[in-house]
Amino acid sequence: MRTHLIRKNLVAMGLIAAFAAAPLAQAAAQESMSKDSTNQTVPDKAADAWITAKVKSEFATTKGVDATDISVSTNDGVVTLSGHVGSAAEKTKAEQVARAVKGVKSVDTSGLTLSAGDD
Repeated sequence: MRTHLIRKNLVAMGLIAAFAAAPLAQAAAQESMSKDSTNQTVPDKAADAWITAKVKSEFATTKGVDATDISVSTNDGVVTLSGHVGSAAEKTKAEQVARAVKGVKSVDTSGLTLSAGDD
Protein backbone atom coordinates (compact mmCIF):
# COMPACT_ATOMS: atom_id res chain seq x y z
CA MET A 1 0.00 0.00 0.00
CA ARG A 2 2.81 2.38 0.89
CA THR A 3 4.58 1.67 -2.44
CA HIS A 4 1.37 2.45 -4.29
CA LEU A 5 1.06 5.80 -2.47
CA ILE A 6 4.68 6.72 -3.20
CA ARG A 7 4.21 5.82 -6.87
CA LYS A 8 1.08 8.02 -7.10
CA ASN A 9 2.92 10.90 -5.46
CA LEU A 10 5.86 10.54 -7.85
CA VAL A 11 3.56 10.53 -10.86
CA ALA A 12 1.72 13.57 -9.51
CA MET A 13 4.99 15.45 -8.89
CA GLY A 14 6.20 14.55 -12.39
CA LEU A 15 3.02 15.94 -13.93
CA ILE A 16 3.28 19.11 -11.85
CA ALA A 17 6.89 19.60 -12.94
CA ALA A 18 5.99 19.00 -16.60
CA PHE A 19 3.11 21.48 -16.53
CA ALA A 20 5.21 24.04 -14.66
CA ALA A 21 7.98 23.82 -17.27
CA ALA A 22 5.62 24.29 -20.25
CA PRO A 23 5.02 28.05 -19.71
CA LEU A 24 8.76 28.61 -19.29
CA ALA A 25 9.48 26.84 -22.57
CA GLN A 26 6.76 28.84 -24.30
CA ALA A 27 8.15 32.12 -22.94
CA ALA A 28 11.65 31.21 -24.12
CA ALA A 29 10.33 30.33 -27.59
CA GLN A 30 8.45 33.64 -27.85
CA GLU A 31 11.54 35.58 -26.80
CA SER A 32 13.60 33.75 -29.40
CA MET A 33 11.02 34.50 -32.10
CA SER A 34 10.86 38.18 -31.20
CA LYS A 35 14.63 38.48 -31.54
CA ASP A 36 14.55 36.80 -34.96
CA SER A 37 11.82 39.13 -36.25
CA THR A 38 14.15 42.14 -36.04
CA ASN A 39 16.60 40.52 -38.46
CA GLN A 40 15.71 40.01 -42.09
CA THR A 41 15.82 36.50 -43.40
CA VAL A 42 17.49 35.56 -46.67
CA PRO A 43 14.15 35.39 -48.54
CA ASP A 44 13.24 38.86 -47.21
CA LYS A 45 16.55 40.27 -48.40
CA ALA A 46 16.09 38.64 -51.80
CA ALA A 47 12.59 40.11 -52.08
CA ASP A 48 13.92 43.55 -51.16
CA ALA A 49 16.69 43.26 -53.76
CA TRP A 50 14.13 42.26 -56.39
CA ILE A 51 11.91 45.24 -55.49
CA THR A 52 14.88 47.63 -55.71
CA ALA A 53 15.89 46.27 -59.12
CA LYS A 54 12.30 46.39 -60.38
CA VAL A 55 11.80 50.01 -59.25
CA LYS A 56 15.07 51.05 -60.92
CA SER A 57 14.11 49.33 -64.18
CA GLU A 58 10.66 50.95 -64.09
CA PHE A 59 12.30 54.36 -63.62
CA ALA A 60 14.57 53.69 -66.62
CA THR A 61 11.57 53.05 -68.87
CA THR A 62 9.25 55.77 -67.54
CA LYS A 63 9.01 59.13 -69.27
CA GLY A 64 9.29 62.04 -66.88
CA VAL A 65 11.56 60.27 -64.36
CA ASP A 66 15.34 60.72 -64.57
CA ALA A 67 16.53 57.37 -63.19
CA THR A 68 20.17 58.45 -63.08
CA ASP A 69 19.56 61.00 -60.32
CA ILE A 70 17.39 58.84 -58.05
CA SER A 71 18.79 56.24 -55.65
CA VAL A 72 16.54 53.37 -54.58
CA SER A 73 16.83 51.18 -51.48
CA THR A 74 14.35 48.73 -49.99
CA ASN A 75 14.03 47.38 -46.46
CA ASP A 76 11.21 45.01 -45.54
CA GLY A 77 9.14 46.18 -48.54
CA VAL A 78 9.57 49.88 -47.73
CA VAL A 79 11.15 51.68 -50.70
CA THR A 80 13.27 54.74 -49.93
CA LEU A 81 13.98 57.16 -52.76
CA SER A 82 16.75 59.73 -52.49
CA GLY A 83 18.58 62.08 -54.81
CA HIS A 84 17.52 64.97 -57.01
CA VAL A 85 14.45 65.49 -59.16
CA GLY A 86 13.77 68.31 -61.59
CA SER A 87 10.24 69.10 -60.42
CA ALA A 88 7.51 68.27 -57.96
CA ALA A 89 5.74 66.44 -60.80
CA GLU A 90 8.79 64.19 -61.29
CA LYS A 91 8.87 63.47 -57.56
CA THR A 92 5.19 62.50 -57.62
CA LYS A 93 5.67 60.35 -60.73
CA ALA A 94 8.64 58.56 -59.14
CA GLU A 95 6.56 57.80 -56.04
CA GLN A 96 3.65 56.49 -58.15
CA VAL A 97 5.94 54.24 -60.21
CA ALA A 98 7.63 52.81 -57.11
CA ARG A 99 4.31 52.28 -55.31
CA ALA A 100 2.98 50.27 -58.30
CA VAL A 101 5.74 47.63 -58.05
CA LYS A 102 4.54 44.32 -56.62
CA GLY A 103 5.66 43.78 -53.01
CA VAL A 104 6.08 47.46 -52.15
CA LYS A 105 4.45 48.24 -48.80
CA SER A 106 5.16 51.98 -48.80
CA VAL A 107 7.39 54.59 -50.42
CA ASP A 108 9.48 57.19 -48.56
CA THR A 109 10.31 60.19 -50.77
CA SER A 110 11.67 62.42 -48.00
CA GLY A 111 15.18 61.97 -49.45
CA LEU A 112 14.19 63.38 -52.85
CA THR A 113 15.07 67.03 -53.25
CA LEU A 114 14.22 69.47 -56.00
CA SER A 115 17.20 70.60 -58.05
CA ALA A 116 18.18 74.23 -57.46
CA GLY A 117 16.26 76.69 -59.60
CA ASP A 118 13.45 74.24 -60.44
CA ASP A 119 9.94 73.92 -59.01
